[in-house]
Amino acid sequence: MTQLLDTPARALTPAPEAKAARRRNALHWIAVHSLGVAAALFFTLPFVFVFLTSLMSDSQALSRDLIPHTWEWDNYRKVFDTPGFLTWWRNTLLYAGLGTVLTVVSSVPVAYALAKFRFRGRNLALMLVISMMMLPPQVVVIPMYLFWARQLDLSGTLWPLIVPMALGDAFSIFLLRQFLTTIPDEYVDAAKVDGCGDVRTLLKVVLPMAKPGIAAVALFQFFYAWNDYFGPQIYASENPGAWTLSYGLESFKGAHHTDWNLTMAATVLVMAPVILVFFFAQKAFVEGVTLTGVKG
Repeated sequence: MTQLLDTPARALTPAPEAKAARRRNALHWIAVHSLGVAAALFFTLPFVFVFLTSLMSDSQALSRDLIPHTWEWDNYRKVFDTPGFLTWWRNTLLYAGLGTVLTVVSSVPVAYALAKFRFRGRNLALMLVISMMMLPPQVVVIPMYLFWARQLDLSGTLWPLIVPMALGDAFSIFLLRQFLTTIPDEYVDAAKVDGCGDVRTLLKVVLPMAKPGIAAVALFQFFYAWNDYFGPQIYASENPGAWTLSYGLESFKGAHHTDWNLTMAATVLVMAPVILVFFFAQKAFVEGVTLTGVKG
């Protein structure tokens, strides 16, 4: 009887081998995930610091305190009340939104031709696209500025930055071309056998299958335009009514160089749309970037 009662107790007692296995599994989990956790903290903590500082008072923002004594949500209202801030928002939305649409619309047909058409000089055209990617924009900034300012009298506006996007973008064309090569040619051939022309095949067959790649290109272009500082500095610096958030934030920082809480609040407002867009579109973005280059 005693032996029968002792048997379940011994069975419930973890064996030394089981404890050692769990210990090894725990150490393995820590070793695998510690680098990821450290990287996440490395990228997240600066945003947390900026956000917490934006909610501090003027005096506390210059102290060593990390947590606000009082949560000054009114700092964000003060930023919006700054003259010109809403104008910078409108200009940035125009630049990033319209520029992204024009880039996608103009780049998709070129990428489709380079990926699915067979014509003499196709490889040369692809090499020219790659060469344009390697050309720094600073190399052509002087002749381009003289053209837009003297010939078209568009200095002090954002149109010299928006209009060229209607002619395609080298990086977008290359990225889309690499993605479109992953679409089997059989789908295109079947559409043409059914009587579809090249334009209809692109619209009805290729575009629905290329949504992840198009989303990745659109996000890349939107982020570039939203954060662009060099372009607005060259073409729009002389007209405060045409400033974007990236360029206007520098002016805001100069006017509030001692009000770090307001500067951080303005920084949060500039970063928030980009973070939200990426958060909601990250699945399509990651899928588009991952599939690009699988076949080429």
